[in-house]
Amino acid sequence: GIVMSMYALLRNQPEPTVEEIEDAFQGMGLEAGFCGNSLQISLRESNGNSPNCCMDQKKDHKQVTLSPSLFNPEEFMPLDPTQEPIFPPELLRLKDIPQKQLRFEGERVTWIQASALNELLDLKAQHPEAKLVVGNTEIGIEMKFKNQLFPVIICPTWIPELNSVEHGLEGISFGAACPLNSVEKTLLDAVAKLPTQKTEVFRGVLQQLRWFAGKQVKSVACIGGNIITASPISDLNPVFMASGTKLTIVSRGTRRTVRMDHTFFPGYRKTLLGPEEILLSIEIPYSREVRFFLSIQAGLPQEDDIAKVTCGMRVLFQPGTTQVKELALCYGGMADRTISALRTTLLSGRFWNEKLLQDVCAGLVEELPLSPDAPGGMIGVPAHPHPQLLLQVLPDSKCGKLDPTYSSATLLFHKDPPANIQLFQEVPKGQSEEDMVGRPLPHLAAALQASGEAVYCDDIPRYENELFLRLVISTRAHAKIKSSEGARLCLLSLADDIPGSNETGLFNDETVFAKDKVTCVGHVIGAVVADTPEHAQRATHGVKVTYEDLPAIITIEDAIKNNSFYGSELKIEKGDLKKGFSEADNVVSGELYIGGQEHFYLETHCAIAVPKGEAGEMELFVSTQNTMNTQSFVAKMLGVPVNRILVRVKRMGGGFGGKETRGIVMTVAVALAAYKTGYPVRCMLDRDEDMLITGGRHPFLARYKVLDETGDKDSGILGYPLTFIMERALLHMDNSYKIPNVRGTGRLCKTNLPSNTAFRGFGGPQALFIAEHWMSDVAVTCGLPAEEVRRKNLYREGDLTHFNQRLEGFNLPRCWDECLKSSQYHARKSEVDKFNKENCWKKRGLCIIPTKFGISFTVPFLNQAGALIHVYTDGSVLVSHGGTEMGQGLHTKMVQVASRALKIPTSKIYISETSTNTVPNTSPTAASVSTDIYGQAVYEACQTILQRLEPFKRKNPSGSWEDWVIFSLFYPRTPNLGYSFETNSGNAFHYFTYGVACSEVEIDCLTGDHKNLRTDIVMDVGSSLNPAIDIGQVEGAFVQGLGLFTLEELHYSPEGSLHTRGPSTYKIPAFGSIPTEFRVSLLRDCPNKKAIYASKAVGEPPLFLGASIFFAIKDAIRAARAQHTDNNTKELFRLDSPATPEKIRNACVDKFTTLPDDCTTW
Repeated sequence: GIVMSMYALLRNQPEPTVEEIEDAFQGMGLEAGFCGNSLQISLRESNGNSPNCCMDQKKDHKQVTLSPSLFNPEEFMPLDPTQEPIFPPELLRLKDIPQKQLRFEGERVTWIQASALNELLDLKAQHPEAKLVVGNTEIGIEMKFKNQLFPVIICPTWIPELNSVEHGLEGISFGAACPLNSVEKTLLDAVAKLPTQKTEVFRGVLQQLRWFAGKQVKSVACIGGNIITASPISDLNPVFMASGTKLTIVSRGTRRTVRMDHTFFPGYRKTLLGPEEILLSIEIPYSREVRFFLSIQAGLPQEDDIAKVTCGMRVLFQPGTTQVKELALCYGGMADRTISALRTTLLSGRFWNEKLLQDVCAGLVEELPLSPDAPGGMIGVPAHPHPQLLLQVLPDSKCGKLDPTYSSATLLFHKDPPANIQLFQEVPKGQSEEDMVGRPLPHLAAALQASGEAVYCDDIPRYENELFLRLVISTRAHAKIKSSEGARLCLLSLADDIPGSNETGLFNDETVFAKDKVTCVGHVIGAVVADTPEHAQRATHGVKVTYEDLPAIITIEDAIKNNSFYGSELKIEKGDLKKGFSEADNVVSGELYIGGQEHFYLETHCAIAVPKGEAGEMELFVSTQNTMNTQSFVAKMLGVPVNRILVRVKRMGGGFGGKETRGIVMTVAVALAAYKTGYPVRCMLDRDEDMLITGGRHPFLARYKVLDETGDKDSGILGYPLTFIMERALLHMDNSYKIPNVRGTGRLCKTNLPSNTAFRGFGGPQALFIAEHWMSDVAVTCGLPAEEVRRKNLYREGDLTHFNQRLEGFNLPRCWDECLKSSQYHARKSEVDKFNKENCWKKRGLCIIPTKFGISFTVPFLNQAGALIHVYTDGSVLVSHGGTEMGQGLHTKMVQVASRALKIPTSKIYISETSTNTVPNTSPTAASVSTDIYGQAVYEACQTILQRLEPFKRKNPSGSWEDWVIFSLFYPRTPNLGYSFETNSGNAFHYFTYGVACSEVEIDCLTGDHKNLRTDIVMDVGSSLNPAIDIGQVEGAFVQGLGLFTLEELHYSPEGSLHTRGPSTYKIPAFGSIPTEFRVSLLRDCPNKKAIYASKAVGEPPLFLGASIFFAIKDAIRAARAQHTDNNTKELFRLDSPATPEKIRNACVDKFTTLPDDCTTW
């Protein structure tokens, strides 16, 4: 979608503006593997030529050259316009042929294309239950994901009356089938040509369309469909209702015009239309001179198409006065349908002022209570967006003087054009042109991925007689299985069908299929196999399972209350905590919740199993980070030796840890089905299935007590299990700060939710976040600047951590000082303070935070790797290693390592795939160590080859590379690793990666929205193997962290069912989430002697730096609270992660948030 959006833009506009580029990307979410900025700054800096240059000018550092350019445009492939596809001429001829009805008959659905209005009305009379479909943006979702069946579908897109646009005396009328992009263009033209007072409604509609969706959706979705679907969270319907938009409704023999008001939507997903009626046209009215019309969305990333709350407001004044004649306030997201606040708006005769504003807000809270189970209801924004709407009218209504600090409330967020800088150290002069180590080599598969030619698991061509599998999953959180009955004509596999063991999982504590009891919604009970994916999906709904419910534990709090834990308490303690507390002047304590996070990789879990027909052999193509566990779990389930199972991975469309272990629940089911049928079997999870079944990042509940004088700390961390997650969390609970006396304890909560799993950082980001939270509280309590408190408490070179590992090559102070300088922190802090004094309802925050991330698996034996290298007679080299490629560029870096080691061009080296028959017993591709361990394995294999070739070189010094054929296999292991929690001794990590980020944000105190203004990052990645990939990893991890701490929120029902199962309800970062100014600099001249070619791991460490956005938001909230001291605000306040708009809004305590509100979240 991203590539095709850009391609379409360039086809239509060869030299687009920045605004056109941003519009082309509108509405697209960012998987963190694709977060590179769309624009690059092409300038070259060295040795401080720029005042913002992040180079340290200390004399004891040798001269180095920084480059801000990751690519050379001159190296791009030239565009050949003659090779561009053209619109098919035979389709162009169709426009001159008279239209006639088309009809397609499917197994269960008839699709009819109507050619004339009368024909359409006749069809609707014959089939009153038929659905009219134009863009299929709603019905398609209901059919695929809600499993609804519509036997007759009618398409009216050819009918002229439904596509017409007419400019009338009272407004502009649009045919109901007009695409939204056509509506948008027409209204933009009208706003440009007509007087301002006549187009206020148009501007309100355009404001909603701006964030409605991407161009692809708006080019097919129609204005009538948006109305008739009657979505309770519609963006446009509240605007249409508030403006009194007229709707023309027709059926065979009847025609009527109605004004959209509070009666138009009588119930959930219902309208006033009769079964045989259709919506013909929509007339959007002109506004009048004494009328004000405004619309607003609240509670969403600005590029998302679904808001928490949408509001449209119309105010009509008595001519020449500020006396209210009419007021309309209409809402989406506040009930099971679009509603109008009728009682609150009975204000005829009152004058428009702040007293009226207060009364309206209080009235709305009373009139629009929101039940937690209301369909379409968006809990958590009790103040709604109406204060901002009402304030916007104040300065324009000539109602008297307005406090100048209120003026910012009238302005909506506007994103400035991006300005991005990426700095890295260039390779030394004299380095061979063929030596690509340290150069920004593009990802080797980039061209294939951009063109769509890269082969992913589900792209593998279908096998003959291939079958398709769908999982049968539990709908109960905790229950006994009483009985199950499958659909006829489809193979149903259950626990009793397993030839080997039904036990699975890392600790043999899970089952392939639930047998007697289910322990979560999403627990796999069985699988259905059919000849097509559609038949398999339909068959799963024919499986009937009866349950006997058991008590369920859903939250961490539930687990604590019921003493539901895995294993015993984990603890790290150092120093004399009792003595520290007895001598403390102040004690800061608190509690903090950090929510989970969904991986949201572009490619969901996928597997293909191909039985070989003899000796139990089976070949599996899997989207997995862990070929070894996949192989062993399948073998155990089938009851065959591991050597009979071959697992192959070409590439993955993202992983982030989510494909390390949890994909096994699907893969073993696919293997079982292939074993039972003897045919190849394929399964790719839908997004909603993937999110429900496979788990995500572990949520944490933390309680801490800190001494603000000495820095002593006592903490307790509670999280969902995995033991390794908690271990890494405890090892990172110091972040980058020296704490003389510390005790950290952790418990693993056992709940009835799907098991969570590894996710970029593996418990580290949660612990780092907790540390920064109490550090912020300490700074506030001490009354000192936060950056000063952080800097004073940083470790120094040679210090021992709380787990007694000595810090060597501690470059964090360099990163800190460089980031502080390059970000112009102190000057901008003064500007932020000035802005906050001048603005009441917009506030800015600025925060700089460090990160220290340990590099290694905490299980020592996993820190090993294998590589196999073949050299062929033509001189080409095939490299195989145990790591998997998921877009992070691992294969690219391995080619660079082999190229330098063998002293041959990268063009002679190829990596085909990862497979268990070339490199067995591999560690998962995780923990950021893959470049380190596999790079070392490749290097040592190359050295062995070179040693074996040495006699040939001596005998034939003038011989060529093409004369040699050899292979080698090695298993290097990271030395000196092995930490003991019992003795608090030993090295937990091989080394640490450091970084610092400084971020500035602006928040809207009335809506909770925020804008990421600028982020500066300085990252120590040693001597970068590939700056292009490493900077991409830094940017991608930062944006994923930004999502974790400010956007992405998982919602479960009280019964344990996940509500957020797709992009409509689960919000990942979009292009607009990237800071407007995004500056990334790789620390120069900092080689790491402990890894391949002096590089450092980079995958996970930068993720936590996304928390700088969170703490900048908290800084802005603190400024807002300081301005409203009359509302009993406290200096220390709790802000749980993620900092969503509703949390930000509620934390900005003011006269609106303190209004009575009985709404409570689940």
